[in-house]
Amino acid sequence: MNVPAMELRGVSVNFGSVKALQDIDIRVFPGEVHCLLGDNGAGKSTLIKVLSGVHRPSSGAIFVEGRPVAFRNPRDAQGYGVATVFQDLGMISLMSITRNFFLGREPTKSGLPFSRINKEFANRTARQAMADIGIDIRDPTQAVGTLSGGERQSVAIARAVHFGAKVLILDEPTSALGVHQAAMVLKLIVEARMRGLAVIFISHNIHHAYPVGDTFTLLNRGRNRGTYAKSAITRDEVISIMSGGEDLKAVEAEIERLLASIGNKAAAPAFPPP
Repeated sequence: MNVPAMELRGVSVNFGSVKALQDIDIRVFPGEVHCLLGDNGAGKSTLIKVLSGVHRPSSGAIFVEGRPVAFRNPRDAQGYGVATVFQDLGMISLMSITRNFFLGREPTKSGLPFSRINKEFANRTARQAMADIGIDIRDPTQAVGTLSGGERQSVAIARAVHFGAKVLILDEPTSALGVHQAAMVLKLIVEARMRGLAVIFISHNIHHAYPVGDTFTLLNRGRNRGTYAKSAITRDEVISIMSGGEDLKAVEAEIERLLASIGNKAAAPAFPPP
């Protein structure tokens, strides 16, 4: 039986009287890219904080490899093999690629009177980990701030894979990236899937998510509007559900009426005839 790498059952999150998420069910399997899609305000940010251990659900349950878990904090989630790459990446621009790669887990070598960082081993390991996912870095000692947005994403993803992630959660990894850099990140997502990771790709950009996604869960106003295999839903249908279909049609109709009224006013003479 194929056990989900991670599963949410009936998860809801309330902040006082505000219901941020309501009865969310999600299952993501090893070797699958599961896209969580929704427009701004759909509940994506709250959901990623539940998945990564930042927020605890108000109700419902979380399972990792079939076992119920209760994350107290992000470190707990990491201990279960759930790694999250947030939008801000959590990197220090002035530090090297290697130092950011190991941040807090630096390999050391003993020497009297103190142990110190094993720089040669760390540089070699960081370079190899990047190469394993198809990225050839020029110099592991260069500052992360000198890298492009796509390259910084690749460091964060390689770090998660190297330290044993079973579930890789990506928070809007292609936002604010150009076409070439976004393509680099999408390639890394496919590489992670081929390595057997369960990838949760959170985005509002269907044009980036659809080419690499296997399964799509569509969020709207804190609710799950459906989970679909790629073969069961088209790109246009995804966009319609994400935008709220009927709501979007009502907005378009209102815009057309507004433009028509502006056109009528422009066509009227400035001064009525005597």
